[in-house]
Amino acid sequence: MLHFTWKVFTQTGNIDTYLLYKELSKEMEEAPENDLELADVDISVT
Repeated sequence: MLHFTWKVFTQTGNIDTYLLYKELSKEMEEAPENDLELADVDISVT
């Protein structure tokens, strides 16, 4: 999705598309931290 929004922005110059791109890229930067926190949880299945 990130690549698509960048491609649309470069072809159209639409500011709203650029803002969407920046929002998505920021969310993607924050998401891996959440994944690591979830991966650290040790659950015992019996």
